[in-house]
Parts: sequence; C-alpha cells; structure tokens
Amino acid sequence: MVRQPMLFANLPLGVRRLLFGLAIVGICFLFAFPVLWLILTSLRPESGVYYVHRGTEFTLGNFAEVFQDERVVEAFANSAVIATLATFFSLLVTVSSGYMLSRFKGPVSSTWFGTIYIFRCVPYISWVIPLYFVAQSWGLYDTYVGLLLPHIAVHICFFSWLMKGFFDGIDPSMEHAALIDGCTRWGAFLRVALPSAIPAIAALGVLCWLFTWNEFLFALILTGNRVPVITVVMAQFVTEMGLRWNLMAATAVMALVPAFLLALFGQKYVIRGLRL
Repeated sequence: MVRQPMLFANLPLGVRRLLFGLAIVGICFLFAFPVLWLILTSLRPESGVYYVHRGTEFTLGNFAEVFQDERVVEAFANSAVIATLATFFSLLVTVSSGYMLSRFKGPVSSTWFGTIYIFRCVPYISWVIPLYFVAQSWGLYDTYVGLLLPHIAVHICFFSWLMKGFFDGIDPSMEHAALIDGCTRWGAFLRVALPSAIPAIAALGVLCWLFTWNEFLFALILTGNRVPVITVVMAQFVTEMGLRWNLMAATAVMALVPAFLLALFGQKYVIRGLRL
C-alpha cells in the first residue's frame, strides 16, 4: 500500500515556515483583537464607547468608579475565595481518585469510573434546575457551600480522567519496590507516586482555578445578593436605561488580570504536566 504524502510535506522548508508563522500570527490576532478592543473600551468615556477606534479621549475614571462600588470589590474577593477553595478540595479528591483508577482494578474502581463517566456525559447545564431546588431545600442557596459543591463535582468528574492518565504514564516499579521494602500502599502513594505527579497536580490546579474564576452559569443560578461573584456582578451594568459598556469593560479588564497572571506564571507547570 502506497502511503499518501502528508499535507504540506512536499512544500519547501521556507514555505512551510512561512505558512506556520502566518498561522501563529492569525491565531494571536484572533485572540488579541477582542482583548485590545475590551481594553480600549474600558479606557473610553461613556460618550465614546461606540467609536473606540477613533478619537484621543481616554480616562481611568471608569476603573475608579468601579472600585468605588463595594459590591464589585466584594465580588472580587468572593470569586477568589471560591476559586481557591474549589481548587483545593477538588485536588484532594481528584488526585486520589485518579490514582485509584490507574492502579486498582476491581468492582469499586469500575463503579467509580462508571459513575464519573455518566455524570461527565450529562451536559452540566442540565444540572442547574435540580441544583437550584436542592440548594433551596437544604438552605444552601446563596452560600459559599452551595456554590462550591457543584464546582467540586464538575472538577472531580472531568479531572479524575486526566489524573488517571498522568498516573498511567508513571512507572509503577518504584511503588512496587517501596511495597517490598515494607511500605504500605498509602505510604507508597504519598512518598513515591505523589511527588512524581507534582507537575500534573500543578497543571490541574491552574485549570481548576481558572475554570471556577470564569464560570458564570452556576454563579448566576445559585447566588443572589449575599454572595456576589464577579462574573455575575458584571451583568449589573445592564440596566433599563441601557448598557454601561465602559464600566462593564473596566470590570472585565480587572477580572482578566488575576487569570492572566496565573496563566502566565503557571504555564510552565501546565506544559510540563500535560507532557507526562
């Protein structure tokens, strides 16, 4: 059987490099253009948000006005706390769950795998109405716990698979040697397997935090006035009098900063973790 040549394989090296460079520039422009437009909108006065590409009138007053709103400041704090707690508790379960799925075969492991598989296949938008009624009946509506539990459940269902793949890529021979030397299975996990999976855990931690920080649907349905979060508070600038695009853009830019910094400083862990 004659193999078909790969796409672009017969092109000269210089042409391939040019096409690759153009593709990278196109992707960067695709993502950078909306962010640039958002930043320009956040710096324009309210009278200039509909022609941000023209004129030279810029102001930082939008950010000052947003910071004067106590609800926005509280929403930033709540979002940071919820994202951090959700990441911490998710990793506690996900790491041990992925290790169990990777190393143990039996009815318990198969049942757990089938459970998270079923829950992961269900679109999580379909959970919203049942979660709302459960939160109301249990007194968890508009509380930290009522918002944390759905995020933790989503993280466990998805990231347990990824953690299993990471542990599958780690040679279990060192764990077997630790067991022969008298170490318990729990001790082999803590002393041998867990340190080897630190890059993967760091990568999942970054992804968990970003997912919770940016999540909107659960926050919209399960919170009210007591626990405002930043993704929902941004919608408060949509009023019956119109949309205050300048303030909404300023809030969005401030919400981008923590996510951008975490992605910037955590990218090496994400790359290392995904290569395991």
